Amino acid sequence: MNSKESNYPDLFRLSIIVGQYIGRVQNRPLIGLTGRRVLSARISDSLPVLAEADVDIYYAAYGRAVIAAGGVPVHVPLDVEATALIEHLDGVLFSGGADIEPSRYGAERSSDVEPSEQERDRFEFQLMAETLENEVPVVGICRGMQLLNVALGGTLNQHVPAHAKLELPVDTETHRVDMEPGSLLGSIYGPSRDVNSLHHQTVDRVGSGLTVVARADGGSVEAIEHDSLPAVAVQWHPELLRSEACDPLFAWLVDQALSRMKTRLA
Repeated sequence: MNSKESNYPDLFRLSIIVGQYIGRVQNRPLIGLTGRRVLSARISDSLPVLAEADVDIYYAAYGRAVIAAGGVPVHVPLDVEATALIEHLDGVLFSGGADIEPSRYGAERSSDVEPSEQERDRFEFQLMAETLENEVPVVGICRGMQLLNVALGGTLNQHVPAHAKLELPVDTETHRVDMEPGSLLGSIYGPSRDVNSLHHQTVDRVGSGLTVVARADGGSVEAIEHDSLPAVAVQWHPELLRSEACDPLFAWLVDQALSRMKTRLA
C-alpha cells in the first residue's frame, strides 16, 4: 500500500469523528452519501499536474436535501471497508450514477449500456449488504434503486431511452407516478406525485423481499421498498426537484436514522 492509499482510512476516521461531534451536539443523525470516483482530468478547471489524481464526487443537492431534513451528510469514500463503516452511520443514501455492471444480474452487456464503474460497484454492493444486514435505514435514488434491486437478486431493463428526459431542466416534472395504497411510500407522498426523469434503465424482475410501490402511467417501476427492513428507493431524483428542501422522503430517512442514532449512542 502506498502512502496515498494509507491516508484514506485516517481521513475517513477524521470525517466520522467530526460528523459524530456535530451529530451529538446538534442531535442530528449521520447519513452516509455514496458517490463516484473520477480522474481529475475529467474536471474542466483542474490543474494539469493533477490530471491522474482521483476525485470523489457527488452532486451537492443530495447533501443539501439531507441537511434540510435535519441530518448530517457524511461522504463515504470507496476505500473504507463497509464492515468498519456501517457501525458509525445512522442511515445511508445511495445516490445516482453510472450503470451497474450487467453481469451482476446475470445479463450480457447491451450495446446501449454505459461503461460501468467496477470499483464503485464492488464497494456499494458490499455497503448495501451491510446496511440491510444491520437494518440501517436506506434510501436509494435512481442507480441507488437499481442497486438495491440487483443486490437482492433482481434484474434490470438495460435500455429504456424514452425515460431519459435529458434535454429538459433537471427539475422538470415530466410525468406522474401512482403510489401503491397501504405502502410506506404512499404514506410518505400520498396517492401520487409528479416527478422528473433522468434514467435510461428500469427495474425488470423484482428482488427478493422487495415490493413495487409506485409505477408510471405506462406501468414501469418507479419505486420499491423492502417488506420488513427500513429500505425505500425511487427511480426519480427528488433532490433535484423544486420541492427538495422539504421532500418527505429525506424527512423519512432522517427520522428513521434519528431512532437508530439514539439506540447506537445510548
